[in-house]
Amino acid sequence: MCRVLAYLGSEVPLEDLLIKPENSLINQSLDPERHPQLQLAGWGFGAWGEHLLKPEKPFLYHRPMAAFYDDNVAGIVPSLQVSTMLAHVRAADYNAKTVLADENCHPFSFEGTPWIVAQNGDVPNWQLLQRELLQHCKDEYLEQMVGTTDTEFLYVLLLSVLESNSDEDVKRAFEEVIRLLVQAMEDLDLPALAKLKMALVSPNRIIGVNVGTGHQGEPDPEGDWRELRKSGPGTDDYALSMLLEPMYLLMGRNFDYDGPTYDFEETTDAEATSVIFASEPLTESTEDWSTLEFGEIVFLERDGEKITKTVDRLKV
Repeated sequence: MCRVLAYLGSEVPLEDLLIKPENSLINQSLDPERHPQLQLAGWGFGAWGEHLLKPEKPFLYHRPMAAFYDDNVAGIVPSLQVSTMLAHVRAADYNAKTVLADENCHPFSFEGTPWIVAQNGDVPNWQLLQRELLQHCKDEYLEQMVGTTDTEFLYVLLLSVLESNSDEDVKRAFEEVIRLLVQAMEDLDLPALAKLKMALVSPNRIIGVNVGTGHQGEPDPEGDWRELRKSGPGTDDYALSMLLEPMYLLMGRNFDYDGPTYDFEETTDAEATSVIFASEPLTESTEDWSTLEFGEIVFLERDGEKITKTVDRLKV
């Protein structure tokens, strides 16, 4: 799986999120703590900031190489500061079917929607599942698809079943996407473990989702991810542990980079002015991080200076 990082809050230097901390997203491409695979297949980010010339549109950057090896990073990232951001490093198996191209680097962004998307996940056989799923996709999004990834197709499917941008309709749309995937797996007899650990981001909003299907295509697999992880990479139990592992959130006030870690002024969630949503904790100490458990969806929104947070259970 890949790695995702989203930020929402007062405007901060982008390098304080992506470069400087010891376990920053770019460093995770070389040394992810909770993933056995290097993240060498590309990276990218989308960001909004009050001081960009087009603050209503995301500043998008993609490059199909390892983030730590990108010679543009030192020239671009330190020049930006952001208030909403979604970044991603891509892991992919190296074989003839893997296409390393800008078009396959997250986050994805289409015209006609405020949302950009990235995920650390995988939908096996998605090209075949399209036989059942294309009938639910709208032409206005299909014609914008230019890459060869399951995430971009899921983006098309999600936008196609999304009726509005309200929290309620986004939740319903994700539930519908899972229902359609499970049904397609059944109809085509292609059950598989699928991971949808996604971040859907627009100005001043982050919606995080941790959902998927088990090895038999079931939407409610069970197990203790920590115990399953002990089986080691390459086993079915290890794969299931990566599905069931939570996503992570850190909330606080006055975000600041200080030394090798991210740092917030400690406060209650109700008084928080900034939040980070990530695939794995970005500090050595995980005590301050809360979790988004498997089967949950979180709605984060910036309302003035405050961040509101709502966690709900997906009905799948």
